[in-house]
Amino acid sequence: MDTTGPTDRAAAAAPACAPAYRVAPGGTLRGSVQAPGDKSISHRAIMLGALADGATPVTGFLEGADSLATLAAFRAMGVRIDGPEQGRVLIRGVGRDGLAAPTAPLDVGNAGTAMRLLCGLLAGQRFASTLIGDASLSRRPMRRVTEPLARMGAAIEGTEAGTAPLVISPAPALAAIHYDMPMASAQVKSCLLLAGLYARGETCVTEPAVTRDHTERMLTTFGCPVRRAGATVCVQGGSRLRAAPVQVPADISSAAFFLVGASIADAADLTLPGVGINPTRIGVLSILEAMGARIEITNRRDCGAEPVADIRVQSAPLHGIEIPAEQVPLAIDEFPALFIAAACAEGETLLTGAAELRVKESDRIAVMAAGLAQLGVSAEVLPDGIRIRGVGQHGRLGGGTIDSHGDHRIAMAFAMAALRAEAPILVRDCENVRTSFPGFAALAAGAGLGIEEHDA
Repeated sequence: MDTTGPTDRAAAAAPACAPAYRVAPGGTLRGSVQAPGDKSISHRAIMLGALADGATPVTGFLEGADSLATLAAFRAMGVRIDGPEQGRVLIRGVGRDGLAAPTAPLDVGNAGTAMRLLCGLLAGQRFASTLIGDASLSRRPMRRVTEPLARMGAAIEGTEAGTAPLVISPAPALAAIHYDMPMASAQVKSCLLLAGLYARGETCVTEPAVTRDHTERMLTTFGCPVRRAGATVCVQGGSRLRAAPVQVPADISSAAFFLVGASIADAADLTLPGVGINPTRIGVLSILEAMGARIEITNRRDCGAEPVADIRVQSAPLHGIEIPAEQVPLAIDEFPALFIAAACAEGETLLTGAAELRVKESDRIAVMAAGLAQLGVSAEVLPDGIRIRGVGQHGRLGGGTIDSHGDHRIAMAFAMAALRAEAPILVRDCENVRTSFPGFAALAAGAGLGIEEHDA
């Protein structure tokens, strides 16, 4: 019987010489920081561009390991893709039914979005395929997509634990379903909508809370009718996609680390240009503002189908809050950074209704609590959340060694924590930062964080 927890197994799988961050205490953040392209939108641009009729030019594409894994998967299925070069990609679509059988398993590395969305897309193909990932992704739950896909007639086989590798066999034409999601998940919703393109009839998904809507927006951009009725979104089987230009905005999930860093640092004044402010992704802004952050949003404009703006953030005394339930799905990826804000705030911050954090790249609740304890911050782990008692405006965090357990968001969050620390912080196992934010350490150093990257 395996008695290890997810963080224990992640640590065991960590490379012996993974890069580490050594961050000096104190400092500030000033100037302008260009966050990398949005990972969620980059994934979807490759997928829908590949299925479209015609050539799709993409600008702002994230050249991180996760989105590059998606790009490589479609090249392996016969799609010609030029680039990436400085964020520019040209996808020569093969049409809805033009993908070719891959000659080897499709390895998506650490990309959970890629694996779950590809499940839906590949379920309707006329060829067999296998999806694999790295050790971390191979522990993440996949039944949340394979079970509703099975109701549509898909033939997908995973491990006994419901994890990857996932073997997808050709199936007769999929049947449309109306699926009421038991938990809010944009990945599940998007997976089923993509499968719905290959199903007979109209596939509908009803979500219990609002989740990011990048798939629906991009389907519409590509000429695919999307029907919305309250919390339900539907696509019609057999719909074809027409190539269209895609502009990828800066990723608010990556910007979140700098939003928190500038909020907690002394004398900080930082601007982040061209950040995506999709209403389904701005929970981090709403939560920080409720905590007292000084955030100014200017130059609002559209970047293709997505709204963007420039965001200015300055130092502010933060206070703890009870995070509203409706904001949880709108900030699910940003909570590691938000936990650092809570650690520096006056009073207590309470998060509940976020059990999803326990099955991300790591158990983000347990790993963040352990790291905060290392820095001298009181954090109580709850089944679906966490209670953090901050050190207050004039308090300081301790220093020490933090194990990120290979989770890119944990690593970047604790790097920013050094801005309020009284001793250096060493963050171990930072290799996976490249999946979503290549060049993070150099960019943060340029803004004033005393960070150095080296082999552990």
